[in-house]
Amino acid sequence: MTDPGHALITITQRPATVFVEGHGAWLIDEQGKRHVDLVQGWAVNSLGHSPALITQALLAQSQRLLNPSPAYYNRPLLDLAARLVQLSAFDRVFLASSGAEANEGAVKLARRWGSRHRNGAHEIIGFEHAFHGRTLAMMSASGKPGWDAIYTPMPGGFTKARLNDIASVERALTPRTVAVMIEFVQGEAGVVVAEPGFVRELRALTAERGVLLIADEVQTGVGRCGTAFAYEQYGIEPDVMTLAKGLGGGVPLAALLCKEAFNCFEPGDQGGTFAGNPLMAAVGLAVVDEVCRPAFLAGVRARAEQLSAGLQAIAREFDLVGERGMGLLRALVLPTDVAADVVAAAQALEPVGLLLNAPRPHLIRLMPALNISAAEMDEGLALIRQALRIVLA
Repeated sequence: MTDPGHALITITQRPATVFVEGHGAWLIDEQGKRHVDLVQGWAVNSLGHSPALITQALLAQSQRLLNPSPAYYNRPLLDLAARLVQLSAFDRVFLASSGAEANEGAVKLARRWGSRHRNGAHEIIGFEHAFHGRTLAMMSASGKPGWDAIYTPMPGGFTKARLNDIASVERALTPRTVAVMIEFVQGEAGVVVAEPGFVRELRALTAERGVLLIADEVQTGVGRCGTAFAYEQYGIEPDVMTLAKGLGGGVPLAALLCKEAFNCFEPGDQGGTFAGNPLMAAVGLAVVDEVCRPAFLAGVRARAEQLSAGLQAIAREFDLVGERGMGLLRALVLPTDVAADVVAAAQALEPVGLLLNAPRPHLIRLMPALNISAAEMDEGLALIRQALRIVLA
C-alpha cells in the first residue's frame, strides 16, 4: 500500500488508515470502516468526536471575531478565565495553545518568582518518567529515558526525583530549587498514579521549604479523572496548574493558572500570537461548562467504574498483570511486551475496529470520551477481548 503520508516530515510510525469522519465514540476511515475510539486524540476529545456543542461554539464565534490580537481583551477570553477561576483554587489565568506551551509558562512564572523572592532560585524538580511536552525545555523537564540525548545541548536547570518517594524529593532540594512539577497520573509512563500520602507529603514539604508546587494537569484536568481537576481528589491545592488536551475538547487550547501571590509576570514577559484568541476560548468555555457540571462528572465516575471492572475481568480471564488508573485514564498491564501487537490486532478487527494506545511495550492505555455510553464501553471491552485472543493464542 502506498504511504499516504509521503509528503509529511517523518515524526512517527502511523498505520496506513486515513480517518475522514468521527462522531462521539466512533471514527470512520476512507473505506467506511467504523472504529470504537478509546484513544480520543490522547485524552483530548472530552465530548467525543464532532460534538454539536463545539460545532455551535465555533460557528457562532467565527461569525463574530477570530483574533483581535492578544494586545486587547476579548469577551470569550475573559469569560473562560473567570470560569476557570470559579471552578478551581486559582486566581489568575493565561490561555495558550498547547500543554507544552502552558508548562513552559509555568516554568517561566516559577523562575520569575524565584528571581524576585528566592534569591534567584531557578531549578525545577521533576520526576523520572514524567512527560511535560516536546519543546526543548519541556523535554529537559520530562523524565522520559533518552530524551536528554536527542537534541544536545539541552536547557539546564531541571533535576529529577522518583514519584511516590518523598525522600528522593528531599535529596533533590537545594537553595537553587524554585519549584516541584508533578503529574498526578504519569500517562506516558504507563498511567502511574501518585499515591495520596505522597502528594500530601509533597505539598507539606514544598510549603515548608518555600518552593512552588506545579501541577501538570494537561492530561488529568477538566473531568478526565472524575472531578473537575485531579488535585481535588488529593485534598491539596497546588500553587500553579496547567491544563490542555480536554480543555479544548479537540481544538488547540491550554491554560496556565496560578494563585495571586505568584502572579508576577511583568508586561512583555509572557505572551503568544494566538494566546487567548476568542475562537478557541469560546470552545473552551462551552466544553468546561458542560464537563464540569456535577451530573456530567457523576457520569464520568460511573463509566470509570464500569471500565475498571471490565478491565479487571479481562485481566482475570487472560491471566494478565492487572489494571490501574484514575477516572477514565486507565491502563491494562500485560505480562509480556505484546502491546503493539494488541493495538494492531484491535484496529484490524472486522467488521468493527478498535483504537487503543500502547505507551509502553507491555501496557495498553485507554482514554475514552468522557460521555461514552455504557453500551459503547461494553462494546469496546468486548473488542479488547477479541484482540487479546488473537495475540495471546
